[in-house]
Amino acid sequence: MLESSAQAPKKYETGEIKNRDKNKLFHSDRQFHDWYRFVLSFPPQLVRDYFLRFELEKGKVVLDPFCGTGTTLVEAKFAGFQGLGFEANHFAQFASETKLDWSIDGAEFLDAARTIRQTALEELARLEISDDGGNESVTRKKLRRLDNERQKLLLKDSISELPLHKSLVLLEEIRRHQNTGLYKSLALALANVVVFKSSNLRFGPEVGIGKVKDDAPVIGPWFEQVQRMNHDLLSISGHSFPAARVIRGDSRQINKRLKPKSVDAVITSPPYPNEKDYTRTTRLESVLLDLVRTKDELRTMKKGLLRSNTRGVYKEDDDDRYVQNVFKVQRLADEIEERRISLGKTSGFERMYAKVTKLYFGGMARHFEEMKPYLSKNARLAYVVGDQASYLQVMIRTGHILGEIAESLGYVDINIVPFRTRFSTATKSNLNEEVVTFRWPGSNKREKNRK
Repeated sequence: MLESSAQAPKKYETGEIKNRDKNKLFHSDRQFHDWYRFVLSFPPQLVRDYFLRFELEKGKVVLDPFCGTGTTLVEAKFAGFQGLGFEANHFAQFASETKLDWSIDGAEFLDAARTIRQTALEELARLEISDDGGNESVTRKKLRRLDNERQKLLLKDSISELPLHKSLVLLEEIRRHQNTGLYKSLALALANVVVFKSSNLRFGPEVGIGKVKDDAPVIGPWFEQVQRMNHDLLSISGHSFPAARVIRGDSRQINKRLKPKSVDAVITSPPYPNEKDYTRTTRLESVLLDLVRTKDELRTMKKGLLRSNTRGVYKEDDDDRYVQNVFKVQRLADEIEERRISLGKTSGFERMYAKVTKLYFGGMARHFEEMKPYLSKNARLAYVVGDQASYLQVMIRTGHILGEIAESLGYVDINIVPFRTRFSTATKSNLNEEVVTFRWPGSNKREKNRK
């Protein structure tokens, strides 16, 4: 039976980590995680706490079916577990896969970066452009640009002309290593710098445009990032770690991608039903690295994502059929629709709020069902989720609903553990984030009884 629990992991329970710091990446955790990380990624210390709670032994298989930029998988590798992830966002899959490749030769990596830096700076100098600024008199017509189709995919003013030119010059030199094992790490360092230092993007928590910078350095910060990455590689030199891999794929369609009964633990954080288009968060770096080049490619990628916002709903979507008999989901959708009508909201997006809610929970039900054949007996699962009020301020108790869906599908020991509270810009109030934990007993007794 579903019940809430106050038995949070020790650090959170004792207040050792304050609420405002619970989602932060501490300096001691920056190794590999800091190669690239979503602003709202869940923290490494939370993953480690659940490794302890689940009493996992070395060599066990840990799965993150919504792996994002690889927090769970990096920690699994450090802890001696085999890591496996699924991710449908092309750049996030690229980032997590790159962060898990610790086989790179550090000296070769740094030597290549020095050569790239020198050549890129020489190319900038050819147009009398300095990486450090002072480029007011540069002839803008000579600057490199994205083609029109890729430019249209970006948020307007994502990056100014000069930093974009510098990024494209640097990327051209990095691509000379495209057929080597160094390319992905060199390119990921560029993505990190472009997004967090050279662009006009701001994250708070939605991605948007902040103060527009006419110019910003790119090559210098990129080389500094490479040096930090090289330091991480040197720190693990001579040590061996289990393999880890990330499959680009839909977490609702993992059939035949795993060995039956092979997964011992799942630690993950799926998207929340919050009207947030997660592809916007990685749009600049996805386009820059040619991971998404056209609207059709973007649409195809979106179709592989769990439905959590109205911008990612398509005519053929039918995940809602998985929760047509789940009373709480149906009642929640009805409440959202009733609120919409009472408020006189008539836009196309607002008319889909009830639909996307059912698609979200239906997609998660489909995912839970899809997982069962691949979980070992007594496999433990932890899903970090948050309450939401994005749809006309109707409260969605995400964790409680997911817990009931899991229970209806044969999972047992459903528990909800508090993680933190976060401020909602929609309701101007604090909302709960929780970890829903449960166990797969090895067979579905209800199905057996029906047979």
